[in-house]
Amino acid sequence: MAGEFLPGNGFDTYEAQDKVLVGMSGGVDSSVTVRILQDQGFAVAGAVIRFSPEHDGAVQMAKATAKQLGVECIVLDAQDLFETHVVQPFCESYCNGETPNPCILCNPNVKFKALLTAADKLGFQYIATGHYARVEADSNGVNHIFKAVSTARDQSYMLYRLDQSVLSRLILPLGEFEKEDIREMARDMQLDCADAPDSMEICFIPDGDYAAFIQNRGMTAKQGNFISPEGTVIGPHKGVLHYTVGQRKGLGIALGRPVFIREICENGDIQLADAGNEMESRMGVTNMASADGRPLPAGNYTIKIRSAATPAPAYYDGNGVLEFNSPVRAPAPGQSAVFYQDNIVMGGGFLCRV
Repeated sequence: MAGEFLPGNGFDTYEAQDKVLVGMSGGVDSSVTVRILQDQGFAVAGAVIRFSPEHDGAVQMAKATAKQLGVECIVLDAQDLFETHVVQPFCESYCNGETPNPCILCNPNVKFKALLTAADKLGFQYIATGHYARVEADSNGVNHIFKAVSTARDQSYMLYRLDQSVLSRLILPLGEFEKEDIREMARDMQLDCADAPDSMEICFIPDGDYAAFIQNRGMTAKQGNFISPEGTVIGPHKGVLHYTVGQRKGLGIALGRPVFIREICENGDIQLADAGNEMESRMGVTNMASADGRPLPAGNYTIKIRSAATPAPAYYDGNGVLEFNSPVRAPAPGQSAVFYQDNIVMGGGFLCRV
């Protein structure tokens, strides 16, 4: 094992906090979270969230796993919240030429809201999930998301918009472990999900064809032309929802040399650039969030512009502009820029052009 579970410094005794509601999905991570917390002396119940009809399979898996673990699992219906705060904004963002991350929208507005509401009704003070991250309080008592011990599995990026109302009640046991440790524990527990593959697709679009999903909802995207690196009009594209910044394949054009999408313009045109010119040194950030709710001060941070990106040093001017020490590849408006100091998530916002 990579290490034993050590609760954050807000959870060093159990007498007054022996009830925890665990968000379950039927997968290995949330299932092992239940057992870790049981072994730590908590009274555990599970809750699985039905976000859409596409999640019915996950609901059944969670209920089956909960039965194996000997815990109650309640089903929470969050379809209306999910439609309002995730699905519709996701579709609108793509139609406007952005590249949204639905998990970033879901976590503060749907998933953790639903878990806390259920916990309050049940009289559970704390909630837990199977995210690979940690929660700890600083010297001022402000709770922060910290990176997971496992660099390969770290999910702190996805949780940057959670505020104190969530962080003060959240336990993340898996932040101390590697993924293979968790699978080994699941095998020892003889859980059916022990070797189930990780889910990578958008949860409400299981076939991955987000463009068809959006079009089937009757939504239309901005139209325009491809613009060559030299500034000439090449011809019309299929609509901006089919493309994203940094994309090289599937453009349907032939210039005799590799090109990629550098920018999806406000008027619907798509600006192309030659390979090797995909780097940017300056980007804007909007709709900022921070752990304590205060504006992030100007200063030096390391910034992740995608969940799997290597953190890049940058200076933030305190007014929505990032200057990277070295250019970063293809930052996409609509994605999040998450601000770190060492292993601590300080906050972040949505990327935009300046």
